[in-house]
Amino acid sequence: MFENLSERLGHSLRSLTGQAQLTEENIRDTLREVRKALLEADVALPVVKDFIEQVKEKALGEEVLQSLNPGQAFVKIVNDELVHTMGDANETLNLAVKPPAVILMAGLQGAGKTTTAGKLARFLQEREKKKVMVVSVDVYRPAAIEQLRTVAAEVEAEFFPSTSDQKPIDIAKSAIEEALRRHVDVLIVDTAGRLHVDEDMMAEIKGLHSAISPAETLFVVDAMTGQDAANTARAFNEALPLTGVILTKADGDSRGGAALSVRAITGKPVKFIGVGEKSDALEPFHPDRIASRILGMGDVLSLVEEAERKLDKGKAEKLAKKFKKGKAMDFEDLKDQFQQMRNMGGMTSLLDKLPGMGGVMQAAQDPVALKQMKHMEALIDSMTVKERRDPELIKGSRKRRIAAGAGLDIPNLNRLLKQQKMMAKMMKKMRTKGGMKDMMRGMQGMMGGGGGMPPGM
Repeated sequence: MFENLSERLGHSLRSLTGQAQLTEENIRDTLREVRKALLEADVALPVVKDFIEQVKEKALGEEVLQSLNPGQAFVKIVNDELVHTMGDANETLNLAVKPPAVILMAGLQGAGKTTTAGKLARFLQEREKKKVMVVSVDVYRPAAIEQLRTVAAEVEAEFFPSTSDQKPIDIAKSAIEEALRRHVDVLIVDTAGRLHVDEDMMAEIKGLHSAISPAETLFVVDAMTGQDAANTARAFNEALPLTGVILTKADGDSRGGAALSVRAITGKPVKFIGVGEKSDALEPFHPDRIASRILGMGDVLSLVEEAERKLDKGKAEKLAKKFKKGKAMDFEDLKDQFQQMRNMGGMTSLLDKLPGMGGVMQAAQDPVALKQMKHMEALIDSMTVKERRDPELIKGSRKRRIAAGAGLDIPNLNRLLKQQKMMAKMMKKMRTKGGMKDMMRGMQGMMGGGGGMPPGM
């Protein structure tokens, strides 16, 4: 997420970090690079102009000029301005109303409204402990109603059926009555999208809004459309009293223009960000954490929160005990780690949230690395439970059977066995004096000394 912007900004700011003092002259070149980076990220021009002016004014202020480390002070200014541009702090949904709290989802066709309605339902059920019902008032596409029914079943939310011969307002009112009857906390109303903003669409959604008076009116927009996302949000905001924005497909957006433009152009907060296709891939939008990611400083808080929710604590404790005793990590443990990593969104998702991992993340996305990881999993799956727990058993005919079962050759398996032995040695070294240094040397050997570790691991 935001890889291009992160790389460009990092390169621009690096030139200032070693400066003994900040002057208008050495700031000028850096600001020119920052401006270019933002424009290439498709951030709206008025937002870029304001951003640069604010940074320049603060960078030449008395406090920074007297700072012991002006370069770092400048990076902090850029960070703070990024946070401010995106909205200062996370703004939560206002659900403190008489149930059911109605959430109206608006947006263009293809932005991912229906999928996002399901993700939001799951988020509210799991993290806010709300009883949620979803309803579609998209009477123009019968497939949209069926899609929402499928999504609702997947996230185990209540579904209110509707048909294409009904009127949107009638559907919404009936759904509210049913939600009251079933003691539902939140009703999510998925509306029709169009290929572009038109008068009919705006008239319909205005009428719907005034008929049901939603607690939240959220505009769902594709982050990959850059500053167009902000412009479309502004058009909707002029017709509807939006309370917030949800950016979808942010995991495919390497630029970041939408995230940086929406708040400044519409005045409305980005409340959530969609970071994948799975039903749990919806995160609250924290401007400070996103700014930290953009500047390559990671997002450890989000990583910790995600780990709390998704990691199997029993398995983690079992491995920790093994680690303390200096026992070797076997293939059963390794298989569990692959599963845990998948639950956390994969290697790329993890590295994206860790400080200074830009280069490693690129290596982890390398097709060769991904292929080797798949090979490792296939080989482990081809082993018996006994073989996974005791790799020493894997010799001769067992090797041939495992390799054939994975559709690979014996050298692939030999590489995996060699890696397992190196990991076992490292775990034992951790218990000795100076073990951490030895372990780091061992890891370097695995990555660069012919150990066969996949790039980025």
